Amino acid sequence: MGLFDEMVSMAGSALGQQSEHAGALTAIMGYVNSPQVGGIAGLEKMFQQGGLGDVFKSWVSTGQNLPISPEALQNVLHSGALQEAAQKAGIDSNQLTGMMSTLLPHLVDKLTPSGQIPDAGALQSMLKGLAAGQSQ
Repeated sequence: MGLFDEMVSMAGSALGQQSEHAGALTAIMGYVNSPQVGGIAGLEKMFQQGGLGDVFKSWVSTGQNLPISPEALQNVLHSGALQEAAQKAGIDSNQLTGMMSTLLPHLVDKLTPSGQIPDAGALQSMLKGLAAGQSQ
């Protein structure tokens, strides 16, 4: 099972309606890769600035992922990029934030298997692999 399939399956079991979550996962990846966010490293910076750096570090590390509420996410995420990602997915930004609270910890965890944020080139390769899994 590819990373994308694994994430969609996880989303489906956690949230129901698997096809809807494939679109949400695509929106989340688009959000993370948006110029406003700047990938995993940019996301980490946003969490640090928002006072949730320890939560983000738990997702990157090889230990257990700390949970995050949709409300806490909304306080650290770039709202313009979030609105744009939700619009592209055809869902409400609050609904996307709710899905992100479940999926983002797992996505970051899977994209940082060694407990470190990969450089931009390696991350792009992983995300292309993830997107390729989506189109199968």
